[in-house]
Parts: sequence; C-alpha cells; structure tokens
Amino acid sequence: MVFKKKNEALGGNFKMKSIKVFSSKENLFFNNKKYRKVFDEQECNYIYCELSFYNKLFDEQDWDTHISMVCQNLDTNTEVCNLKKELSISKDRNVVLVREGWGTPDAGWWKRGKYSWKVFVGDEEIGETIFYIVNAGLVSEEENPYFEIEYIKLFESPRNGLPFGERTYYSQYDKENTRFINLEMSLKNYLTHEEQFPLEVQFNYYNDTGLLKAHVEYLKEITDKRDKIILDAGYGSATSDYWFPDRYTIEVIFMDQLIAVVPFVVGEEAVEQEGNFAFTNVHGRVPQIVETEEEDKKLTFEEASEELEALIGLKTVKEQLRELASYLQFLKIRKEKGLQESSRFSLHSVFSGNPGTGKTTVANMLGKIYNSLGLLSHGKVHEVGRADLVGEFIGQTAPKVKKAIDKARGGILFIDEAYSLTNRGDDKKDFGREVIEVLLKEMSDGEGDLAIICAGYPKEMQRFLNSNPGMTSRLRNIVHFPDYTPEELVQVADYTSVKRGVIISEGAKEQIYKKLVEAYRNRNEYFGNARYVNGVIEESKQNMALRLMKNKNIKQLSKKKLSTIDVADVKKAFKKNTKKRVKLPIDEALLEDALTQLHDLVGLGDIKKEVDEMAKLVRYYREIGKNIGRAFSLHTVFKGNSGTGKTTIARLIVQIYKSLGILERGQLIEVDRKDLVAGFVGQTAIKTGKMIDKAMGGGLFIDEAYALNASQFGKEAIETLLKRMEDHRGDFMVIVAGYPQEMTEFLEANPGLLSRFDKQFNFPDYKETELLEIVKMMFEQEELKPNDEASERLNNYIGNLVKNKHKYFGNARTVRKIVQQSVRQQHLRMAAMSSSDRSKEMIQTVILEDVQEFSLMEEQDRSTIGFR
Repeated sequence: MVFKKKNEALGGNFKMKSIKVFSSKENLFFNNKKYRKVFDEQECNYIYCELSFYNKLFDEQDWDTHISMVCQNLDTNTEVCNLKKELSISKDRNVVLVREGWGTPDAGWWKRGKYSWKVFVGDEEIGETIFYIVNAGLVSEEENPYFEIEYIKLFESPRNGLPFGERTYYSQYDKENTRFINLEMSLKNYLTHEEQFPLEVQFNYYNDTGLLKAHVEYLKEITDKRDKIILDAGYGSATSDYWFPDRYTIEVIFMDQLIAVVPFVVGEEAVEQEGNFAFTNVHGRVPQIVETEEEDKKLTFEEASEELEALIGLKTVKEQLRELASYLQFLKIRKEKGLQESSRFSLHSVFSGNPGTGKTTVANMLGKIYNSLGLLSHGKVHEVGRADLVGEFIGQTAPKVKKAIDKARGGILFIDEAYSLTNRGDDKKDFGREVIEVLLKEMSDGEGDLAIICAGYPKEMQRFLNSNPGMTSRLRNIVHFPDYTPEELVQVADYTSVKRGVIISEGAKEQIYKKLVEAYRNRNEYFGNARYVNGVIEESKQNMALRLMKNKNIKQLSKKKLSTIDVADVKKAFKKNTKKRVKLPIDEALLEDALTQLHDLVGLGDIKKEVDEMAKLVRYYREIGKNIGRAFSLHTVFKGNSGTGKTTIARLIVQIYKSLGILERGQLIEVDRKDLVAGFVGQTAIKTGKMIDKAMGGGLFIDEAYALNASQFGKEAIETLLKRMEDHRGDFMVIVAGYPQEMTEFLEANPGLLSRFDKQFNFPDYKETELLEIVKMMFEQEELKPNDEASERLNNYIGNLVKNKHKYFGNARTVRKIVQQSVRQQHLRMAAMSSSDRSKEMIQTVILEDVQEFSLMEEQDRSTIGFR
C-alpha cells in the first residue's frame, strides 16, 4: 500500500488511515471485512476498495469533496473502472469509510492477473494498493490446490529476524528473554508451472483465553517456480518484556481458510523443540493427526467406572455419578428386554464448583461412561467458552452455537463459565441469550447423541439456572464439586510429584500439609484447589533445581538427590504463592473529609448510598477478622455523559478506599488512550505497563476507555490491562469511564472485560434544579450572589439548555462555563469603575448585564437555545 502527498487545499481536512481490498461484504468485528489481496476467479463476483481516513475537522465543521477509485489491470496496463463519488463529511464523523466495488453478481468476470486500486481525493492521487486474481482453484477444508505444509517451526529473534543457520527452535519460551516469536513454515509448491504465484498467508496469535493478541500478514510474489517455499513471519517486541507466561496458539489462514493451528508456551524457561513441531493440519492433502489405538479404544462400563473411582477425593461427586451411571445401565438392560420408556432420559448436566476441583477431568470420565453404555457414539469432550459461542453482530451467534454442537456431536459439549452467557442483566443487545435459546432447542428436540455440560462457580451457576425457566427442566443432573480437603490436596501433591519426576521428602510433605491447612481455612471462591497444589509443586521443583545448581559437584549427585524436594524448596514456593498484605488502620480523619466532600456534591444519591454502605461493611469485616482485600471488587465502570461528576467521584473513591485501608497509597492516575497506546509494535504493552505501575496502591482512571477498541494497538493495551488486573487483584483499582452506550459496546467487545469489572456506577444527567444548585454553589465560592433579575435570567437560560440538550450536553461542565463567563463579565464591569464608585455590595453582586450573553458550544446550530 502506497500513500502519496495530499492536495494542499484538502490536506488540512483529513489524514490517511488505510486503503484495503475485500470481496465479501460480511460484517465482522467493528464492521471490519475479510481483507485480502489474493482471490481466486471462482470466488470473485465483486472486488471492493475501502478508503479509510481521519476527519481532521471532527466536531468543527462539515466539508465536501469528490473521490475517485480507479482499478487498473497492471498486466495489460488497461483501466478496469473509474468509480466517482461525491462525499459530504459531517463534523460528527471522526473516521470516514468509503467503500466501492466492481464486478458482476456471479463469479467469472474477474480473470487471472495483477491489479491495483488507486484513490483520488479531489484531483490528487493519495494512495494505491495491489491485489491479485489467481485460478488454481478454491481452497476448502478438504483441499488445498496450492501447496502442502511440510513442517512448521517456531524460533525467537530480534526485530529483524535471524538467518537460517542461527535459528534455535523452541516449544516453550523464556518470558524474560523472548522478543519476537517467529513462525517458519516450509511449503511444497504445487504451482511450479506458474510464472507468478502471489502467496498471501495471514497469522492470528491468541492467548489461552482466546483473546486475539496479534494479526500478521505475509505477501510475496513467487516468480522462480521453486518446488519448496520457506516463509517466516513473527510478532513481539524489540524488548524482552512483552510476552506474559501463558499458553498461546497461532492460526495459519490461507485464502480465507484455516489451514493449520500451532500451539506454543511462554514460561519461566526455554525448552528446545525435539523432532518435528506438533501442529494441527486442516486440509485433506495434508495428513491429519491420527489418534493412537489406545485413545480410540472403547472402554467397558466397568473400566470407565474404575477410572472415575481412581480419581483423588470427590467422594460426593463419585457417589452421585455412580448412581446416575447405574440408573442408565438399568435403563439399557430394560431396553434390551424390549421395555420402552415413556420419555428420553436427559444426559445434560450442570457442574458447579470452584477452580481446580476436577470438573473438566470428570467430564472426560463421564464421556467414557456414556460411550461404554452406548449412549454417546465416541464420548469425547469438546470444550467451549462464551467467546466460542457468542457472535459480534445479529445473526452470527446461532450459526456459531450450531457449529459447536455439530463438532461435539457424539460426545460432550462442555461449556466452561456458562454463567457468562446470562450475567449481563437486561441488556437486550447481549447475544448470550441467543446461545441459551439454541442450546435449549437442542436439548428439547435435537438430533441427540450429545450431552451438554454447563460448568462454573456455584453461586454464578445457580443464577444461571434461575435466569431461564426452561433451564432447570432440561439440566436436571446438578453435580456439585466441593473444595478438596487438605488431606486430599496432599494426595494431589504426591500424584503431581510423580508426574513431574520428583520426590517429596517427609519434612517437605509435613510443610506442604501445614501450609495447605492454612490455605484451606482462608480460602474463598478463588481458591485454586488442585491447580494451586500443582503450581506449588512446579515452583518447588524449580527451587530444587536452583538450589542444586549451586553445588559444584552436581554431576556426581545421585538420581535421588537430583529428584528430592526438601523443606527449603517448599517454603520458598509457598512464600512466592502467598501474597502478604499489610493490615492498615482506618484513617478516620481522611475518611471523614472524603465522605464530607462526597455528600457535599449535588445529586448522585445512589453512589453516595453505596459508598456509605461499603464504609460500614469495612468496619464490620475488620471486627470479625475477614480479609477486606478480597471482600470488595475494586475495578469499576463509570457510565455517564460529560460533566456528570465521573472524574470527581473517582478521585474521592480512591481516597475513601485509602482511608479504609483497602488501598495502600490512594493516588489516582488519570489517563486516556494516548497515554496507553503507542505507535509501534510492542511499545503499547510497555507504555500501558508503566501507567499501571504508577497506579499500584491506588487507582487508574481511564477516560473514554472505549477509544481503546479503535485499533490493534488499543486492543493490545486492553490485553495488557486485563492480565495485570488479574495478576495484581486487590493491589490497585481500575476505573473505566465514558458515555453509556459507548461503554456498553466497549465491555461487550472483549469477553474478558465483564469478568474483571463487576461493579458499575451510572451517572445520570443533572436535573434542572440540580444544575441551578451547582450554579449557586459556584457563585458562593467566588463570593458573589446574583440579584433577582440575574437569577431569573440564569434560571431561564439553563432551563432552555436542559430542555434542548443533546447527547454531548456538558451538564456541570457547561454551567461552570456559564458561571466563569458571568464572573469575568462582573469583574470587567467592576474594573471599568473607579474605586470610589464601588461599594462592597456592588463588588459581591452579579447583575443582569453580567449574564446577558454567553458563548457556548451547546448553542451552535441550536436556535431554540438561549436569548438575544
């Protein structure tokens, strides 16, 4: 894509953003399209050009121009079309999109070749982008006529990459030293007979929660007829603090088809790849991953039941599932005897329990039991979350759910954190409700050969069941997974140590039990159970390694010595996994001052009430010894129009939290998009991280937070923020603020946002009486008082403003301007008089002349507002 110098007359009106090409008009996330530069003849009916630019006269004035989009065949140097459009740019449009296309309703018009779209604004060419039409055939889930993937490898590098001989391939990367993670892919070329092969491949990087971390594009013209093509593309940062420890996935997309999925891990240490890298191939020409005979082996009912019984703990779960399995076996025997049942028994269930209690593991066991009884054809588990089921726009959700159901058919559809489908209140734009409707229909009269398991935290799952009357009648099997007892957790530790190839000494085992009892007593809904223990053993193993590496004769140590975790290793692990918090006393003076300031504000009754209740609860929790750091949700959403007090309340709440001992420092760092987002790859995470570091112990206030969704860099800031909010829960608070509708869309744009922000304050527009009270207070602060005529004028003027207000009405901010202009006029009038003519009463009085004229943005193009 090439941008050229703009016409000087129009150059001050806009700033180029992009010129892109697409063929499908399907709306994707944020109204994006499926942008590509290579298309096959058989799929091309219309080819579209999309011009995007920033309106530099946004919120200032309207302007007009004309645009031409010229398509050329570069092989024949002929013009395909010249599309002209008159454009009126409204001042309320920040980003302007212009889309025009050329072609026919049916494929066949576009022919193989190299083309370009050139864009002219006014009479000046401002940019050009190249695209290609090929004719090797369509790419589908079964067939790729262009190439075959021979191997995929991953390597770490600086920004400019590495030569082949200097590359080291890893399956796990060291978070402290990893900069760019590159994908090297070798392709067997099927188009060696072609003079030109435009190869376009796209790569999507996802973290373990399914959030898109990066989108990378590769495009190269292959003109030497080589039979093997090796390409590489990567994403990361020039510095080594970009990647967080997590499991990641790279999707490889070619011609709008997913052709490979590559997993990798970022952890504490790097692990070199041995042999071929494991990746999932998609197309029929590439061999599919074949499961082993052991995986395909169908277990008997007794064998499947024995696997379930062998699990550690879960006594009540085993009893409940044992009874369920026995009843299903009984029904099977009746059926074999020719006895018919009046109704079909439901296999669908609810699994409720805290993290790490074995819900997913038991689901796999249950699938095998159902399969052994002939109730499911294979019994395998297909796990999904909200992001896998909910679409971004109307009409996209139901197909996604049906696709997930079809993929799980024959086994179990396991919906983790299912409550996230219904926990958005009465928001009618939440498509999670549509997921429930499709699932209910499948459970009622679907094709069968499917068990649906909805899983999540106990309280949330109860609300999930209560959210729809049809839910409880179809999800009758409710299985509760209790927290593991300390004794059971020690058994988990023994089992994990065997898997990790280590031995726990008796002293270390006693230390583990002691600490687990303490953790169990202090547990809450976030207690990790088996996951917590697994983390402790893994950390202890690393501590053992660090301790032994200090031994100069390490190679002479026995296998037992090299494998035994001792007390010091365990203590260090628990020390790292235990977060120490200082118990701060309540600062009564600061609390009284902050609460007084809060209650002195006009309006905001609901917010004042909630803050007062919180202060009472803190005192009560301190009396009973409850951990107040976990008792309150710090991260909050502020929804309200301009001037409704969001920033003021944010400053006061942070001070109140500090005075109550919830926050240690109580500073508020106020930022917007420009303070978090950088203009270069990898820099946004660093920039956002620095702001979060400044906010530690206090609050981070993000004004107009929805602006972060406007670009990939902004989404990177969101992802960085979500990670730090989870890792430092209770250490700082995040307040995101903005207009109500935009904030709702912002929260829906990322599945992880709503789960982090579960407290919300709504800031309604001020009423006329409240605005007049604010005016009175502002004049009192200036030691001024309007006389009767001035008061009447102000009352009428503000009343008209409120009556004719628009979406961006400034509320208290607007009346502040009115007061400021009035004060200035009064001061100018006093300054024009001689000191002998001024009385004390005159100096303190605002008269009609001082409030006769105002210059406000709210009055522009609104003839019904104000007086002449």
